[in-house]
Amino acid sequence: MSHPRKPAPAGAEHAPLELERFLPYRLSILSNTVSQTIANDYQRRYDLSMTEWRVMAVLARFHGLSAREVAERTAMDKVAVSRALARLVEAGRVHRETHGNDKRRSVLSLTEAGWVIHDDVAPMARARERDVLAKLDEEERQWLTRILDKLLDEVPGLNSR
Repeated sequence: MSHPRKPAPAGAEHAPLELERFLPYRLSILSNTVSQTIANDYQRRYDLSMTEWRVMAVLARFHGLSAREVAERTAMDKVAVSRALARLVEAGRVHRETHGNDKRRSVLSLTEAGWVIHDDVAPMARARERDVLAKLDEEERQWLTRILDKLLDEVPGLNSR
């Protein structure tokens, strides 16, 4: 018969993790909540997943990326990006062509239908962002930007903003 283990005292390295105070968890909760609020709008209107929208947003900003480059810029799983791209191409929202003589490398861009969706969703996303940031004063917004830039500076593929 096993006895339940007593947790280590708070502050000990192996103490139970207090998720409600753990930075990655808190950032994830904030990101998921804000992203899902925005996603509810475009999922209903366009039957578009969060991954598909993020792929479209990156392609709107950086024309002619490969699938690998999209995955790097979004820090998303390559398989998830590949599936999203397949759905977007099939739906006529993204155009895929081969890069010159290299049949292995595809070049991606939004189609006109993709741009129509982007141009509807992007202002909604910005409005949600403004709603969240409105809770902070100007100095807090500037600090948040500096802090996020500093923490994200080491993330591969995101440095060329």
